[in-house]
Amino acid sequence: MSDVNFELPAALIERLARVQAGKQRVTVLTGAGVSAQSGIPTFRGPQGYWQVGSRNFKPQEIGTLAMFEEAPEEVWKWYLFRQTVCRAAEPNAGHRAIVELEQMLGDRFALMTQNVDGLHLRAGNSPARTHHVHGSLEYMRCSVPCSKTLHPPDLEAKTRETGLTDADRAALVCPDCGAMTRPHVLWFDEYYDEAFYRFDSCLRLADETDLLVTVGTSGATNLPNHVLRRVVQAGGTVVDVNPVENVFAQAARRSGGYALQAGSSEVLPAIVAALRAQA
Repeated sequence: MSDVNFELPAALIERLARVQAGKQRVTVLTGAGVSAQSGIPTFRGPQGYWQVGSRNFKPQEIGTLAMFEEAPEEVWKWYLFRQTVCRAAEPNAGHRAIVELEQMLGDRFALMTQNVDGLHLRAGNSPARTHHVHGSLEYMRCSVPCSKTLHPPDLEAKTRETGLTDADRAALVCPDCGAMTRPHVLWFDEYYDEAFYRFDSCLRLADETDLLVTVGTSGATNLPNHVLRRVVQAGGTVVDVNPVENVFAQAARRSGGYALQAGSSEVLPAIVAALRAQA
């Protein structure tokens, strides 16, 4: 790990010591702020917009089942471009620190991520302990659907200007039934479920969590807020890591937790070092 320069509050270091001494469970919940430090634009930022003809679509407009049913190729072009951007990025120190947390804590660790970029798994977190609550750009599934099987969309890199080729269209067909596939992501007009987005599993983990570390998330989506509320109700401690003020930081302070206003690449290595010192 790189040198640790961020200084944690003394009370948090004591809390981390109790986590180690009591073999307590730690859950990390990540949002776009973690990947922003790898150069991936945030979903709702200006680079998230997509042009179809003369009209610009916001992510909340194009990232919907309704838009997919109206213009499936345009939706696929946007997601394949985003996939290309994500594949060009590399995990940063924040991702690597989360891997170290898992290696240190083993089955006492769980990761919930709203990010669809795949960087946590590329950094080294295990699929078994990683819950992609908004899906992953690394997979597609049948749009019918004929099954719950996920398939990798193995296509060449795309730019904003790249259209779909006949070979692309053939590759985006469900191999099980022949229907068109869709990106394996949770769209704005859809609901969480267990089969694809591990909704029930995440709520059960929240009830068992002693220390919740929220990282780079604004709290704009439903499941993370459910997780936060259940951890607090169960008496768990919340540590929010975010350079920007947000609802998780406010909840952490109200419940006796910690709001650390800095980037994940600074704070997470310091948390790992503090836990390791108590091992």
